[in-house]
Amino acid sequence: MEEYFICPECGSDDVEVIKERGRELTLRCNECGNVWHVTLPKLVRVPLIVSKHERSFKSEAELPEGEEIRVGDIVETEEDEVRITGIELEGGKRVNRAKVGEIVTLWGESLTYPKVIKVSIYMPKGITQSFRVKVPREEEFAVGEVVEVGGYTFKIEKIKTERKMLHHGSAKADKIVALMGHHIPRARARRSLEIYRGYEDESRAEE
Repeated sequence: MEEYFICPECGSDDVEVIKERGRELTLRCNECGNVWHVTLPKLVRVPLIVSKHERSFKSEAELPEGEEIRVGDIVETEEDEVRITGIELEGGKRVNRAKVGEIVTLWGESLTYPKVIKVSIYMPKGITQSFRVKVPREEEFAVGEVVEVGGYTFKIEKIKTERKMLHHGSAKADKIVALMGHHIPRARARRSLEIYRGYEDESRAEE
């Protein structure tokens, strides 16, 4: 776990460790020459269940004892970056925040895995074509743009995010749950979205 230090005298972050003994560090500021000591918090291994869409994997995160963890926080493991989606205490109680030491299990979503978004395309006669597509988490979608999925071109009319339904504006894929809109035959799409085939196909593609 990488630590960052600020000089208590001048506020500079140009700080170096000049002595280390366990969790005891001696620091020196390269700006003003101030020398001081700090004690790093004890790290606790917390069980972490990481979701990659329809599959979940057991992992663990090393976190400072006593630090408060909230749903929505991002923690790092040895091989992944994970957004916390659930916090479980003794007895299976779920909470939105808790301190390391009280937490029995953390649940989270892998941020190194592509975002999978639901797509609903409204066709004539009340028919809806539904897909799941995979996109980079930083990719942005806007109401009004025309995209193509599975041979169907449609105009995005609504974007459902984790917090609300958008009828105008845009959002990043990382926060989007679903895209919805009517089929527009023969329209020119701004981009084509790749259909998500499931975790097993994704894993084979990465090999």
